[in-house]
Amino acid sequence: MKRKVILSTFFLFLTLGLFAQLVNPVKWTFTSKMTSENTAELIFEANIDMKWHLYSQYFGEGGPVRTAFMFNESNKYELIDKPSESPEPEEIMDDVFNIKVKYFSNKATFVQKIKVLSSEPFSITGSIEYQVCQDDKCVYFNPDFSVKVKGASIANAQVVPVVDSAIEKVETEKSITTETATVKVESTSDIQKKSIWGFFFLSFILGLAGILTPCVFPMIPMTVSFFMQGQSSKFNSIVKALIFGISIVVLYTSVGLIVSLTSAGAGFTTALSSHWIPNLIFFVLFLAFAASFFGMFEIILPTGLANKADKQVDKGGFLASFFMAFTLVVVSFSCTGPIVGVLLVKAAAGDVLEPLIGMFAFGLAFALPFTLLAIFPRMLKSLPKSGGWMNSVKVVLGFIILAFSLKFIANIDQAYHLGIMSRDVYLAIWIVLFALLGFYFLGKIKFSHDSDVPFVSVPRMVFAIFSFTFALYLLPGMFGAELNSISALIPPKSAQQFDLTKNQTFIQTGVGVTQPTSLCETPKYGDILHLPHGLQGYFDYEQGMACAKKLNKPVLLDFKGHQCANCKEMETKVWSDPEVLKRLQNDFIIIALYVDDRTKLPENEWVTSSYDGKVKKTIGNKYADFQISKYNINSQPYYVLVNQDGEKLNEPKGHDLNIGNFIKFLDEGIEEFNKTK
Repeated sequence: MKRKVILSTFFLFLTLGLFAQLVNPVKWTFTSKMTSENTAELIFEANIDMKWHLYSQYFGEGGPVRTAFMFNESNKYELIDKPSESPEPEEIMDDVFNIKVKYFSNKATFVQKIKVLSSEPFSITGSIEYQVCQDDKCVYFNPDFSVKVKGASIANAQVVPVVDSAIEKVETEKSITTETATVKVESTSDIQKKSIWGFFFLSFILGLAGILTPCVFPMIPMTVSFFMQGQSSKFNSIVKALIFGISIVVLYTSVGLIVSLTSAGAGFTTALSSHWIPNLIFFVLFLAFAASFFGMFEIILPTGLANKADKQVDKGGFLASFFMAFTLVVVSFSCTGPIVGVLLVKAAAGDVLEPLIGMFAFGLAFALPFTLLAIFPRMLKSLPKSGGWMNSVKVVLGFIILAFSLKFIANIDQAYHLGIMSRDVYLAIWIVLFALLGFYFLGKIKFSHDSDVPFVSVPRMVFAIFSFTFALYLLPGMFGAELNSISALIPPKSAQQFDLTKNQTFIQTGVGVTQPTSLCETPKYGDILHLPHGLQGYFDYEQGMACAKKLNKPVLLDFKGHQCANCKEMETKVWSDPEVLKRLQNDFIIIALYVDDRTKLPENEWVTSSYDGKVKKTIGNKYADFQISKYNINSQPYYVLVNQDGEKLNEPKGHDLNIGNFIKFLDEGIEEFNKTK
């Protein structure tokens, strides 16, 4: 009996998953409030489901869809300024769009001030354009709204709630997700339900990952050198190193406590890394460190200050180690901030315990390598200060630090659009630096404290090969190559001044041959819409289906968006695979249907929705409605394989970065299509 109950419960949840495809993560409430005899505020309150985020109105172009309010014109009111928003949105660097974006979690309030010109009550109508995203999907919305406003003769009016019925209709009538999306959502929910120990270990792993970031890893040798100074006692060195490590843990845990108590939110950790002043300071510091390693000068504390610091260590003091730890934490925040921000998101929801535990675990893992290395500074101190392999190590680190110092200038350049550090200039400097490093390994370049190199040892030869190879690997990036393996360390391709790949019209088929893709006719909207990797296809459903019938090929319907980060990620990491490209080029007619495009349709192409009864007048509205009406889902990316009659060949697919799974999805569609030929 118990077994039957378990099976019944399993199938009940399975059924609920299969019938949950339309998602509506944001519930809006519209209100108005008179602020004087002739002014009022329109208040748009968004309640956002857990694990989803709603993008702000105000961040740079070229990213996801920003929230926007469109008001229908009327002689009964005038708008005053732009809508404000609260609370302060969280800010992160979006790895897909390579820009900083702002978004809200849990709740957001938008306020539009107006001047009331009518003495009679009236309604203000318009629409909201916005995009909400979570880990595996993004959804675009453009609902209408209506807000009731008291006349100008009535002051201090009470707030009158008006709930958007159009949005509520989406939630109450239909709410669903695909099988792929259901699996992802369940896994996210499972993560939330993990024990405190599970969250501790997750945070610990993220702390170890923070060590590998470009502005943290080069700090390790400089930190070790700090513990080489003025220590005659092994015990004192160990105590100093332990205090250093404990200080790091305390500092990170304190950040978690401060954010929890002040509700600063996850964006707090990025404030230090986003402004030009700290980035410029870090750049100058890295230049100084590199110059010191090259032998230009030595960075040492004043003798008196060093003696005082040593006395504090002998007495059990911790100031010297504490301030060294503080400097490391501050400098590394420009790279670790986004990782720390992930852990602090829970603080925005008012959960105090998990941010504290998460930051403690992160700090513990982050401090561990530094502390272990710092406990044994005598191993380095016993080596000669100049000459020998020790100085060679310092010079090599100088080259690496000099290369990474450019990151801070690039941060300033991208944030303020200065156009100084373009991608090709950045790569040119890196190519020169790593080529010079290769010559240094071969003994062709010598610094002031270097010993003579009478012959090239095997290790030097191996390192020289790696240096020259890396420099050559960077060279195609000067002309627009992707350089995916180091894309996170260099400016985005959008910052490229000279790009030969922009005019690429052919694609690699995967078998060593390049061939153009043939179409039946010139695609409509082909002048404004494009497919990645040189692929050719259609952007109009009817035109694409007509070509599929003519060529007797199956169709890949690609529901996507201009500002859909997950769509771009799929195209960058999955569609770029040669085997995937070969199939897309040769075996399918691709019809890319943009659900967020604002291009106006000719009046004879307008469609009346069978879902909400509204007339769709743009490309985006037409195909967003088509996706909902036809497939009962509104998230992107969404891939559907159909025959010439529009019948599905297999189960559609959403966001999935496993290349093998996507190839299997395509092959299953081809196999099913061949059966029905």
